Amino acid sequence: MMSLDLPPPIAAYVDANARLDVDAMLEPFAAGAVLRDNGAAFQGHAEIRTLFEEEVVAVRAIFTPDTVRHEGDQVVVEGPANGDFKGSPIRFTYRFTLAGDAIEALEVTA
Repeated sequence: MMSLDLPPPIAAYVDANARLDVDAMLEPFAAGAVLRDNGAAFQGHAEIRTLFEEEVVAVRAIFTPDTVRHEGDQVVVEGPANGDFKGSPIRFTYRFTLAGDAIEALEVTA
């Protein structure tokens, strides 16, 4: 896997996702963070945790970013996710909004 220059909170999320470690995946998110996944919004650690448990860990979905770019105040990371789900691997775009060293918002689209 090529090494991307990811901001620390995004790198922490990607590393935790590779281990399917929900607690560590949540850690970089701000307490009131909003995650939008294909149009549905999840706010705060409790809702995001449920999403990760049901949609990521349950199907062993591991996102392997291969490109990163900055668009305005967002960090846009793209790459395939592999797992036990229909159509795997699917290429995803993750749009992160950071506040300090926390993820304030994340929008995921396929």
